[in-house]
Amino acid sequence: MNPHDGSAHHGSAPASIGRLDRIEVTGIRAWGHHGVLAAEKEIGQEFAVDVVLHLSTAAAGRTDVLSRTVNYAEVVTAVHEEIGAGPHDLVETLAERIAERILEETGHPLVRRVGVRVHKPAAPVGLPVGGVAVAIERDARPVLAVLALGSNLGDRETYLRGALDVLGSHPGTEIAWTSPVLETSPVGGPDGQGAYLNAVVGVTTELGPHDLLALAHRAERAAGRQRLVRWGERTLDVDVIAYGDWRSEDPDLTVPHPRAHERAFVLGPWHAADPAAELPGHGPVQALLARAADREDLRPGPALEGFDDPPSRTGEGAAES
Repeated sequence: MNPHDGSAHHGSAPASIGRLDRIEVTGIRAWGHHGVLAAEKEIGQEFAVDVVLHLSTAAAGRTDVLSRTVNYAEVVTAVHEEIGAGPHDLVETLAERIAERILEETGHPLVRRVGVRVHKPAAPVGLPVGGVAVAIERDARPVLAVLALGSNLGDRETYLRGALDVLGSHPGTEIAWTSPVLETSPVGGPDGQGAYLNAVVGVTTELGPHDLLALAHRAERAAGRQRLVRWGERTLDVDVIAYGDWRSEDPDLTVPHPRAHERAFVLGPWHAADPAAELPGHGPVQALLARAADREDLRPGPALEGFDDPPSRTGEGAAES
């Protein structure tokens, strides 16, 4: 990959990639009108909800940055609104609505699993009880992410193949498609650098975005990557280009990658793998490639095992959640 300043994607890796921590928010109370009986819908009653958010808090814990974790106030507001919505006949339905709201909206994409417990203290069951509670646990859907690989130092082919091995062997992450390998001259950086081998890879992953970045850094470390000179030569560069349709202005993980839309060494391999691909926030990769200043510098690279395996269906190469 041609060099860039890399500031958008630096940071130390968590000790255990993919290990989910827990944030518990308990006793969220609101008035709702859920129940099978007409009187329950007319009069209503107070419901109490507990939620357990499963996510990696390592990035937030290291940096004390709120945007790298979930805003508890937003979670409470979402649950409160769902209790007041409906009405639903079943408490089970209310629990599902809350879980879906957190996984697809309020906690997306950081929350990878959520537990929801809805307590209905005045359930009309005909006999004295302390209440009825429904507890569920749901997982977030895997995300299709796009990563760019590049090497211009040492055994470039081995480093690219090694990156595929690291990415594809991690639990919860699978290689969805790969581009052919292209060769390019360096753009920027110190003089005298060798040519780059570049490729783009699609992965389906259960990891949150910061854990995926940590996995990319693990692949770089496995190749002996050293960050000694800005935009200097590197054994391996692995950048997170897109993570579904998620957008982030985090300086450690800006997504989509802030320069991908103008870099032919990213756009060229991606377009070769999937001509219908789109870069979130920027549009079709084909149109972006046509405007890229370094597009004339693209040339075929070596045929490497595991690469040039395009998406099995049209559009799978586009980033999607």
